[in-house]
Amino acid sequence: MIDKNRKFLSPGHNACAGCGQLSAAMAVMRGLNENVIIANATGCLEVTTTAYPQSAWGLPWIHSLFENASSVASGILASLKQKGDTITKVVVQAGDGGTFDIGLGLVSGMWERGENILYICYDTEAYSNTGIQASGSTPYGANTTTSPAGKISSGSTQRKKDMLAIALAHGVKYVAQTTAGFPDDITNKVKKALAINGPSYIQILSPCMPGWKVGNDQAVNMGKLAAQTALYPLLEYVDGKLTSSSIKENFQAKPATEYLKTQGRFKHLKDADIADIEKLATENIIKYKL
Repeated sequence: MIDKNRKFLSPGHNACAGCGQLSAAMAVMRGLNENVIIANATGCLEVTTTAYPQSAWGLPWIHSLFENASSVASGILASLKQKGDTITKVVVQAGDGGTFDIGLGLVSGMWERGENILYICYDTEAYSNTGIQASGSTPYGANTTTSPAGKISSGSTQRKKDMLAIALAHGVKYVAQTTAGFPDDITNKVKKALAINGPSYIQILSPCMPGWKVGNDQAVNMGKLAAQTALYPLLEYVDGKLTSSSIKENFQAKPATEYLKTQGRFKHLKDADIADIEKLATENIIKYKL
């Protein structure tokens, strides 16, 4: 039995000051309970919280490779079933690189099997741990080390991969999107997902200070603006149906420029590029009936 006074994620990690991912992870931990085992992919969250021989985690926690956290989670679940344990919940934590790209096939297999696992993706929109390279989650126009802006380039030319649609196509029972700007929304969605008997997926926009080139006090503000501009709306699907939970109350129809102008990764954008990004926000407004 875990001491109730013990935190599931303790202070003393070595993440960047103001890290959006650690703020989001703290909100996630508030939604979990002691009957949880975590499989954590390689990435910033793993590196900053488990510098040998110490660990910031107060729950059973297993480190895996970049790509195979979902497979490790499947193995843990199989072991629990063998023991007759129907109470302990298995949770995966990974970044967008390990989710959208490197581990996508293994995530797909886990979802195809319909396993009772909660998968949480901390979406920093780049490979933050290895040098801010572009990932399948990098948004259009972002300047990264592998999609650099220049005289003939406006940064990333790709559109962000729609992982929520991929999860829904697999029949995942609970699919949600939120941001580090709304910690209570994160916690509430984690609690809902934890109660689901079957696969669940939560994607959390987690601003990265060096990657986004923003101030150390801007993670919450960036998370709020991402939702309020409809570039990253707060969403929730239950059994494949979009609910009204947390969507409209946190959407204020702010222009995308308010979100873009304070981020160094977008400072090179021209008016035409910003207009294209505004179109993406408009598409979301229509798609999600905001």
